[in-house]
Amino acid sequence: MKADQRKELAKLLYVNEQLTQREIAQRVGVSEKTFSRWVNEGQWRKLRQSLLVTKEEQLRRIYDQIDELNTAIASREPGQRYANTRDADTLSKLTSAAKNLESEASISDIVSVAKRFLNWLRPLDIDKAKELSSLIDAFIKDQLKR
Repeated sequence: MKADQRKELAKLLYVNEQLTQREIAQRVGVSEKTFSRWVNEGQWRKLRQSLLVTKEEQLRRIYDQIDELNTAIASREPGQRYANTRDADTLSKLTSAAKNLESEASISDIVSVAKRFLNWLRPLDIDKAKELSSLIDAFIKDQLKR
C-alpha cells in the first residue's frame, strides 16, 4: 500500500470508526507519531466531531428547547401566558439558529454526499474518482476553517 493510500485509510478509520490511535496506526502500518501528525495537520478531529454531531441532532436539540420554553409559557397563570422580553429574545435566537441549520449544508452532509458520489464513481472511472477525492478533501478542509 502506498503512503497516500495508508493516510487515506487512516483518515477513514479515524473519522468513521471508534478505534484508538494505536489501533489505527498498527492497522495501516505507520508509527503512532506519524499518525498523530496526520491527525493534527489534516484537522481530522474537527472532521470527526462534525460528523458526530449531525445537523439533525442539533436541530432536534433546538426544537426541544423551543418546545420547553413554550410549555413553560403555557403553564403560567391565565393572563401571564405570553413571552416576556427575555423569552421572546430566546425564542427569536433559537428560531434563527434552526433556520440557519435547515438552510446550510453541514460538514457531515458534505462528507456523506461526497462518499456516496465517490462510491458511485469508482467502478465507472477510478482515476476520476481519485482526482475528485483530493478536490473534495481540499474543499472540506476549507469549510472546516470557517
